[in-house]
Amino acid sequence: MRELVARLKLLLRARYPLIQLVSHEEARVLRALGRLGEADKLPVWTWSAVSGLGLLGKTPVEGTAALESALDRIGADSASGLFVLLDAHPHLDDPRVVRRLRDLGERVGSRRQALILVGSVAGVPEELEKLAITLDVPLPDRDEVGRLLTVLLKAQRIDIPGARFDRFVKGALGLTENEIKRLFARIVIGGGGFQEADLAALVEEKRQAIRRSPHLEFWDTGGSITEVGGMDALKRWLEQRALAFTPQARAYGLPEPRGLFMLGVQGCGKSLMAKAVADLWQLPLLRLDVAALFQKAGRREDGLRETVRIAESLSPAVLWIDEIEKGFTATEGAAGEAFGYFLTWMQEKTKPVFVVSTANEVKALPPELLRKGRFDEIFFVDLPNVHERLQILEIHLTRRGRDPEEFDLTVVAEETDRFSGAELEQVVVAGLFQAFADNREVDSEDVLDVAREMIPLAVTMDERLKQLREWARPRARRASTDRRRVDFFEEWDEAG
Repeated sequence: MRELVARLKLLLRARYPLIQLVSHEEARVLRALGRLGEADKLPVWTWSAVSGLGLLGKTPVEGTAALESALDRIGADSASGLFVLLDAHPHLDDPRVVRRLRDLGERVGSRRQALILVGSVAGVPEELEKLAITLDVPLPDRDEVGRLLTVLLKAQRIDIPGARFDRFVKGALGLTENEIKRLFARIVIGGGGFQEADLAALVEEKRQAIRRSPHLEFWDTGGSITEVGGMDALKRWLEQRALAFTPQARAYGLPEPRGLFMLGVQGCGKSLMAKAVADLWQLPLLRLDVAALFQKAGRREDGLRETVRIAESLSPAVLWIDEIEKGFTATEGAAGEAFGYFLTWMQEKTKPVFVVSTANEVKALPPELLRKGRFDEIFFVDLPNVHERLQILEIHLTRRGRDPEEFDLTVVAEETDRFSGAELEQVVVAGLFQAFADNREVDSEDVLDVAREMIPLAVTMDERLKQLREWARPRARRASTDRRRVDFFEEWDEAG
């Protein structure tokens, strides 16, 4: 909030006439504006459709409940001040209101006045776009959450170690001030005293609170990178950046990583790798359901703004956008506005939010999305080669309590050419079902029989796969090392 207040001060001194603050936290915003007005010796007036126009904390002026009347009153007042209009967006469809705001916009700056729109909906009519600037109010940061927790602990006479205090602060990031207060109050009422066991309840409450957003999901744990077979080149790239968000990396002169785009065949581990990034870097993981966001009627941009606010409050964090082509294909109307907002944020974001996007189809995506500067790198995830298939089979057998050494997996790996990672998993699972039905232990023949009967998706979609490879060849790095050269030199060394 300090950064926002500092920017507001700059805008007010620069005589910006119309400022829109997007937030669900009206009381928190009004407190900040009250402190800003007090510091700059500016009276703060507020208007709502229920109470009308009045000084902050004082009795409203009669006859100002209608926004037109309130704007007339503001226009007649030449004294300096901040005029905060609460939830004014439904009234911006009225051409008379828009006309009054335009007239005021030409005069308020010279009077050391400013109109501030506060609400949860972003955007102004086209007639006001050249007068207005829109700012997103960030969710409480670590310092704000720390102060809330300190005040509560002091009032309850509870003392906890510093490391646990930090974990509770971190666990509350991504929530509004009121949500944080309710969560902390619940822990106090429950009698836990902010013990280690209360952390699990905090994480679950946080997950439920974020889930109220219909297109955003919080993951407190992701998959391990050791559970992802193959993709050695991509793994090496990620491991080189494991400390990229540390102060040591900044001191060394390194920028914070911006994002990763993974394109490839369905079922080859792109989503697994996206989750593994957060685990490898020990960062919180948020998943944006881009299909749900763009299928929802109304302003898609507001949904993206909410996502960005939450992700930045959790930063450093990983924002995972799975199958991005399901949303960012249209560039007109509401979808185009959301797309434009996303591109601008990706290009200019200052908070350490690492965006991991996956796609199965790329031709429908606007080319500007994949321009350098938005994503650090584009990787193409192809079907696993024979060495990777062997590794994937070992992973799935181990996960199900079997020793891979007891299976002739080399033969299975050779028989499963053009199988995806997901299909290899099903080969193992189907083999287990076959042995279980016969009331015996699974063996290599069970897995091999299933593999020989299964027709992989790559066979039925051969032409589409060729087109995908053709597109990726000059534009993307391979996620896996080209084993053909490695195998050639290994065989040459053995022959020598």
